[in-house]
This record gives sequence, structure tokens and C-alpha cells, in this order.
Amino acid sequence: MKKLFFGIALIAAIGVNAATPVYLDDSKPLEDRVEDALSRMTLREKINLIHAQSKFSAPGVPRLGIPETWCTDGPMGVRPEVLWDEWEQAKWTNDSCTAFPSLTALAATWDPDMALLYGKSIGEEARYRNKSVLLGPGINIYRTPLNGRNFEYMGEDPYLTSQMVVPYVKGVQSNGVAACVKHFALNNNEINRHTSNPIVDDRTLYEIYLPGFRAAAQEGEAWSFMGGYNLFRGEHASYNPILMNEILKGEWGWDGAVISDWGAVHDTRTAVSGGLDMEFGSWTNGLSNGASNAYDSYFLAEPYLKGIEDGTYSTRELDDKVRRVLRLTMRTAMDRKRPFGSMGSDEHVEACRRIGEEGVVLLQNRGNLLPLNLDKTKKIAVIGENAIKMMTVGGGSSSLKARYEVTPLDGLKKRVGDKAEIVYARGYVGDPTGEYNGVVTGQDLNDPRSPEELRDEALRVARDADVVLFFGGLNKSNHQDCEDTDRESLDLPYGQNELIEALAKVNPNLAVINISGTGVAMPWTAKVPAIMQAWYLGNETGNALASVLAGDANPSGKLPYTYYATLDQCGAHKLGEYPGHPGIDELGNEVMDMPYNEGIFVGYRFIDKNKLKPTFPFGHGISYTTFEYGKAGIDKAEGSADDVFTVTIPVTNSGSREGKEVVQLYISDKKSSVERPVKELKGFRKVSLKPGETAEVKFEIGRDALSYFDADKHAWVCEPGEFEALIGASSADIRSKVKFKVK
Repeated sequence: MKKLFFGIALIAAIGVNAATPVYLDDSKPLEDRVEDALSRMTLREKINLIHAQSKFSAPGVPRLGIPETWCTDGPMGVRPEVLWDEWEQAKWTNDSCTAFPSLTALAATWDPDMALLYGKSIGEEARYRNKSVLLGPGINIYRTPLNGRNFEYMGEDPYLTSQMVVPYVKGVQSNGVAACVKHFALNNNEINRHTSNPIVDDRTLYEIYLPGFRAAAQEGEAWSFMGGYNLFRGEHASYNPILMNEILKGEWGWDGAVISDWGAVHDTRTAVSGGLDMEFGSWTNGLSNGASNAYDSYFLAEPYLKGIEDGTYSTRELDDKVRRVLRLTMRTAMDRKRPFGSMGSDEHVEACRRIGEEGVVLLQNRGNLLPLNLDKTKKIAVIGENAIKMMTVGGGSSSLKARYEVTPLDGLKKRVGDKAEIVYARGYVGDPTGEYNGVVTGQDLNDPRSPEELRDEALRVARDADVVLFFGGLNKSNHQDCEDTDRESLDLPYGQNELIEALAKVNPNLAVINISGTGVAMPWTAKVPAIMQAWYLGNETGNALASVLAGDANPSGKLPYTYYATLDQCGAHKLGEYPGHPGIDELGNEVMDMPYNEGIFVGYRFIDKNKLKPTFPFGHGISYTTFEYGKAGIDKAEGSADDVFTVTIPVTNSGSREGKEVVQLYISDKKSSVERPVKELKGFRKVSLKPGETAEVKFEIGRDALSYFDADKHAWVCEPGEFEALIGASSADIRSKVKFKVK
């Protein structure tokens, strides 16, 4: 009945003569259409437009033929449908999606073309399901490796994040689906996420935590943003006047719509004035608890309407919210030219596998243990729960109902065939469950054996194998890679460290494939010849990993974050600030104050400043081939701050396999009036080279790459003086340097 009514309303609104309203004529300028629609709306229709009518939709304006806004969780696949008023599954049979790799895996490709492919592919699936908004990508900076939601984000560096988020956003929106960039801003931990109160100076805010969002808003032209649960300077992020009004909509000139995180709104007054445009999920923790039929009582519903009627609020803020929601609707559900999309296509399967292969990071490969030599290898021992555990279900709001999922063991068996015997042993039991929010994997991973029995079997299987492949790491259960909880330790869970050490003693040909969305402690690196960071790779996990292990694909991923040896190598932990300290905010509410006293020294910046040696540095990743870097050159030794300096460096594939290398540019300010990082990433290029082939890699360095944020002037400043361009294969592997001066 609802769909029929909408259809009748739309026909009535469009009419059959030349008197078509401007807002329905997509040949007219967007702002003319928005103003025309706004002028025809009643006060109640305006109020209805800015809050939810169900768990994932807002009502539109049926009288005027303005359609509903339907959101779906991302950012790694389109969430299965839930009931109108509840979190329970709707139990559709046609809402399975393509599960794409985690965004950490995407960031590890260091390839904007992969980000564009990713965004376009997931956008097609959201469009096919008739969604207006995809709730992603997430781009919060890795401040701590314990953040339970790191797997949904793009690493520790603001420049890398900026370069990867823009093509993702453009890819999604090419389908007429809005990307909703989240969580703006400073949502850097899940523990105490509703009361976390980051205490951050402006320089740190602008240099570390805002650049990705600015790029998404200005370069990516994202049509929507999502606020965070946390507070910032006394107010919640989803309607924070500094973040939303002063910075996002003011300084950056952004014209999109701000959507609250589910359950992130707490009162009407600040929601009205703080820059929030659409309220979703109130009276819910964002995951499970909720109240049915409460939508008219939302903070931006009846309380707001009554406040306008009694003069408490003017309509100025309301009209701004409505304009932004109308822009969102006209760019998405009302765009009659947007493509139809597709779901679970062969192209999406190929994109999933390809992104997975490109994101895998080979961390260590002593003795060239990998790739597997299937001409000589007769027996392969596969050990570990993560070889058989499906990972698309779980982790919070990004949990997916995948069309299928190839496990690492199944992918390896398919690739190896009858060339070698594969023998599997569990080794440990971590999380035998496979259900989240009503979606089940169908796996029964319960095992009655004791830890000692499991360990003994693994050692027996490993002892006489030619190669041992241990698939371990984390999973998407609470206190691992999961929304609403942080990890409790940097260590691998379930006794994996002890098992790995024991395996290394019985068989030196051991490769550890770590599946996780963030870094873990690896105290056994000296005893294990080969280590691979494998991520959550979605549908094609097993096929992508088998391709890399067998050498069909040459690994080319690089770490998008620092692999700390201990938590003391991370500034937030070394300075004792995580997980915060009980405090009282400006309104008298109990909060968890979290000073960001490490300032701009996040990740490799803290490592460099303190001359530490992590397990693996930011930007690290090796290949089955080798690359030689020549001497860097620069087009001029001196210029003004407005000049562009061009740095070039020859890079040669000096090995015997075709491969890809990520060439990284870091900038160092040799003498500054303020403390600056030893170096900062300001450019990268991923080049594909055949054996013996050389590429001339070019970087252009402008004012943006040389500047720091001056909080007193509230401006980016490029000081005159000497700078150095450093070209390398990682933040710790600098191959060539060249100096230049800014007048």
C-alpha cells in the first residue's frame, strides 16, 4: 500500500502538462530545484524529512513525490535487510551481497585505482538494492592498535587516507548512491565510545585527524557525512558546532547532509544548532537495543516541531537542514539518470579477488620460503582456526550476509589440487560461533578436545610436512576486530604465540599468515622465516590468499600503519592516555577525558621522533621480486613556496618476476620554528615492472606538502628554509634523498 501511494503521489506531482514543478525537472539547476521543493513544503513535512521513520529510512514527502531516503550499512558490503521497526533480520532470500575486503586491506594496496574500483563495485550493489546512502567509508586515524574498529578504517597516515578515500567516494557516487564518510571526527576508540572526550589541540586536529575528511568533502565531494558517538570540546560529535558548522560547512564550504550515527543524538537544542541534518537510531546503542514506533518522539521530530511553534527555535536552521536533505535526495533517489546497478556479478567477484591480492602484505620471507614450490612440495601442513573460519559475519554494523565465502583452506586445496597433499590441524579453538544479528555462517566450529590435544595434533601434522602454513590472528568477535569493544591486549589470543613457537621448533619451514584488521605483537619473528599480513578479504579470501601463496599473484601490499613490537611504541599508550580518565564535561556530564598529548606524533611520526624499532615499519612490504632505486633528482634546487618542485627517481625490477612496487615520498623540514615530524608521507606511486624494466617515477611537491598548521594564525604555513625529499620503500627504508630550498 505504501509503495502504491508513493507512485500515485509521484504521478500527481509530475502531472502530464507543462506545469511540472521545477524540483522534478532535472534539467534545471540543482539549487533552483531545491528552493522550489522547499517552498512547497509544510512545516510538518520539513520536520518529517529530517528524521527516521524506520531503522534505516526517512520518509521523504509523499505529497510532493519526494521519495524516501534508504540507508544501508557498509563500508565493505551492503547489509542484509532488517525488520522495519526492529534489528531482527527481515529474512529476505535475495539480500546476500558481495563481501569486499576490509578497508584496511584496501588501504594496504596503496593504489587509488583499487579504491575507485572498490567504490564503484560496492556502489553498484547498493544501487541495485535501491539504497540512497551507503554508510561508509570509515576513515578515522589509527591512534591505537587496540581500537576494535581499525579494520574498517584506512590506517594511521592522513595523506594515505586522503588519497584513498577520494576515489572510493567518487566510485560509490557514480552510481547515484551517496557515500556517507564516517565518523567525523576523532572516533579513535570503541571503549567508552559514547562518553569519550578527546582533548586535542588545533594543530593536531588539522594535521592528523581532519585531512582525510577534508579531502572527502572537497575533492571527493561526498554527499553525506556521519558524526561520531564521542564528544569534542564539550559537545557530541554528531552535532558539534565546531566540527559541523565551523569546519565542515563553514571553512570547507561543504553542501551535503550530516547524518547522525545510530543512537548518537541526546537532546533537541544542540541537535538543532550544532549542524546535524538527519537523525537516525535514537534510543538505540547502534547495535541491538531500540524502541519500536518511537520516531515521532525523536529529538528532531515532535520536540523540534513544538519548539518552532512556541518560538523556542526559528525556522532558519530547519530550512538549512531541509535544503541539505533535498540535495541528497535529488542527487540519489530522484536522479532519473542514475544507473541500475548490479548485485553479485562476476565483475564484483573479480574486483573482490583482485583487491584482496593487491592488499596482501608480505612482511618477511627469509630463504624464499614463499611462494610455494609445488613442483617439489609433497606435503603441506595447514594449521590454525583462521584457515577454516568464515569472517564475513561479525564485527558489528559491518557484519555481512555474504553470497558465499571461500576459506583459506578451501582456496588452497582448490589451487594445489593433486600437486601436493594438504593435511589440516585446528591447533587451537578461538571463537567457534558464526552468528551476528541473526545472520549465520552455518559453520559448527565447536571442538571438544582439550588445548593440549589440539596442540599435540598440530605438532604431529607439522613435524613431517615440507611446508607449514599457520593461519591465525584475530577474528571479528568482541574484544578483537569488532565494533563497540576494543582489544584488551596487543598479543595474539588463544595461546597462538606459544603454538607458533612450538611449530617453529618442529619444522623450520614455517609461514605465518596473520588474518586481522590491525597489528599484533609478534615476539617470534626471528624464529619464523615467512610472515604475511592477510586481512579480512571477503568472499574471495581463500582464492586471493592461495593465489599469493602459490605465486600466481606477486604480493605488492604495504602496511598502512606501524606494526608495533609493544604498546609502549605507540604514543597514546606510552604517555598513559588510553583509555582515558574519568572527568566532567562543561555541561556537568560524566565523561572519559582522553588527552591526545602525543599531538601530531602518531604512528611512524612517534617512532621516528623517539628512534624506536618497530616489528615492521609503516609502508613496509616486500615482494617475490626485488627493486633497485637509483639516485633521486630535482628540477630546481631553490624556489618560492608557490613553486612546484619536481622530484624524479628511477626504479628497476632487479629480480626475475614481474611485480609492483609502491615508491614513497617523504618530506623533511630541516629547520623549523615549530617542532615537526622527522618526515611525513607526501606522495606515493605504485608502479608495475617486468624483470629488468625501469620506470622513472615522478613526484610534484607544492606548498601543501611543505606546510604545517599554525593554530594561532589558523592557517597553513610554509616557512622558508631547507627541505629534504626522501624516496623509499617504507618509512624506515629510505633509498635516496635530495635537498632543496624554499625562499
